[in-house]
Amino acid sequence: MPSEIAFFTFAGLTLISAIAAMTMRNLVYCGLCSAAAFAGIAAIYLQLSAEFVGFAQFLVYVGAIAILIVFTVLLTRGTDIKPTVAIVSRGWIAGVVIAGLVFASISVPVFMSATLWRTAPPEVAAPVEMIGLELMTRYILPLEAIGLLLTVALIGAVVIAMREKPAESIEPEVTDLEENSTPAPRFDVSSLEVKS
Repeated sequence: MPSEIAFFTFAGLTLISAIAAMTMRNLVYCGLCSAAAFAGIAAIYLQLSAEFVGFAQFLVYVGAIAILIVFTVLLTRGTDIKPTVAIVSRGWIAGVVIAGLVFASISVPVFMSATLWRTAPPEVAAPVEMIGLELMTRYILPLEAIGLLLTVALIGAVVIAMREKPAESIEPEVTDLEENSTPAPRFDVSSLEVKS
C-alpha cells in the first residue's frame, strides 16, 4: 500500500508539472516545470528498483537537459512573450482528436496482447556499482568521447547565443535639456563686409 501511494504521488507530480510546462506563458517557468516532470519520472524509476535508470534520468534530464533549456532561454532572451499571443492554438480540437486516436491505436493492441497475461520473468541483478565499474574500466573511451562531444556542443550553443546582432542605424539620444532649450542664433558669415 505505501508503494502505491508513493507511485500515485510521483505520477501526479509528473502530470501536473508536464501540464504546467505546456500551458505557462513564461519560458523559464516552462523549463523549470519540465525539470520537475523529469524528476517525477526518475522517482518512479527509483521506486521500481531501476536505480541506474533513475539516477541516469536525474543526471541527464534534470541535471543537464532541463538546465540547458533554462540557460538557452536566458541567453537568447526568449523570455518575453507578447500578451496578445494565445496559449492554445486554433487547432487544439484536431490535436485532441489525433492524440486520442494515437492513444487508442497503441493501447488496444497492448490490452489484446497475450503477453499481458504472462508471468513476470525473474529479476536481473544489475546494480549501479557493477554498471559504474564497467563504464569506468571497459567503456572509458566511449564515455570520455561522449563527455567531450557534449562539452563542445554546449560551448557552441553559448557562442551562437552570444553572437551580437549587426548594428543598425544608431540615432543620437536627445536629452531633456536639448528639447527644452531654444536654438542659438546663427550668424551668416557671407553677409559680413570686411573693412580694409
